[in-house]
Amino acid sequence: MPSWLALGDSYTIGEAVAAHQRWPAVLAQRLRQAGTPIDEPQIVAITGWTTDELAQGMDAALLAPPYDLVTLQIGVNNQYRGRPADDYRNEFTSLLARAITLAGARAARVVVVSIPDWGVTRFAREQGRDRRLIATELDSYNAIASDASSRADVRFVDITGISRQHPELLADDGLHPSAAQYALWAAAIEPSVHAALRA
Repeated sequence: MPSWLALGDSYTIGEAVAAHQRWPAVLAQRLRQAGTPIDEPQIVAITGWTTDELAQGMDAALLAPPYDLVTLQIGVNNQYRGRPADDYRNEFTSLLARAITLAGARAARVVVVSIPDWGVTRFAREQGRDRRLIATELDSYNAIASDASSRADVRFVDITGISRQHPELLADDGLHPSAAQYALWAAAIEPSVHAALRA
């Protein structure tokens, strides 16, 4: 059965939703229903992780490469904490290189997922956050991730637009996506994952 390593933060672990509602679990089910076998994803992700913290988490995790699929979605907490974009560029590029290595040096088996825009959430509104600034900074982070993915011949999936189109699809915390939004993400990511597994 093809193996899958999902690397990330709260969005990958599915903060505030049930385990079967997080997008990797939903996507795994969609793949199976489409006739593509896949093992349950091994998730290395914790709410609040930045790029450097994910790297440390990977160091501590019991990994078993090569994986047939590696997904990577990270960076929102770098932006949330006000870290420089240049730091994100360097750390993300390093994580992407590690992801490729974990996929058996097969860049075609790696899929990067963009950072959603938390500035559109009820949490941001109630906290009086500068929603335009958040959007601008996240666009910059996502451009960095997209460029690094392109340079490495890795697939990049933009789910940021979904988060902006459906600001009402939130979990009870008013910040993280609801199960319904994660389902939309899974549908958007699925074609790239199918292509990766065929590579």
